[in-house]
Amino acid sequence: MPFDSLDQMQHGPIGLRLIRTRDARTLQRELLSNRAWLQPWEATIPGSSSTIDMRVSIRRLLQQHRDGAGYPFVMEYDGEIAGQLNIWGVARGSLCSATIGYWVSERFAGRGITPTAVAMATDAAFDTFGLHRMEICIRPENQASLRVVRKLGFRYEGLRRRYIHIDGDWRDHHAFALVKEDVPDGVLARWVDGRVPPGAGAIPPAL
Repeated sequence: MPFDSLDQMQHGPIGLRLIRTRDARTLQRELLSNRAWLQPWEATIPGSSSTIDMRVSIRRLLQQHRDGAGYPFVMEYDGEIAGQLNIWGVARGSLCSATIGYWVSERFAGRGITPTAVAMATDAAFDTFGLHRMEICIRPENQASLRVVRKLGFRYEGLRRRYIHIDGDWRDHHAFALVKEDVPDGVLARWVDGRVPPGAGAIPPAL
């Protein structure tokens, strides 16, 4: 199901909208100026050098969107681009599931942008895009992202060994997920209203 590029999700100063080709220059500048901040969490391709070409990346993301395989967004704060959020790996049929990935510029960290954007994207996935399950996979060392899933109440579903090639090697990831029935009133509303169950997103101590 396509998402109209004129539509925008908004909560206070935080916005989420479909990526545009003309966003390439701004996003490339943010990525280059945030190398030390982002590199430990960036996906890499085994045996290949990492290069950034946002124009090519955006063209691929928009093609995936046209094919129904993903929903690529930019996150905004007071109208300024703060990062990216992608719903990717969309599976239809009997699964109706997808995965969320994201990055935010260091200068925007600590303003609640990522949890708000993840909540809005998940609500859109359930209510507009026809999906039933949303997953987030996070490296055990990524404390900032682990706080996001705890805030929003994503359920812990297990450890995936050497799951994704990140920063030059295969890395373990914790998997978290929500299904539509978990949040009948929406992820954002549940969080804002303080109704996230205590201990949601907790990782068992043995892990």
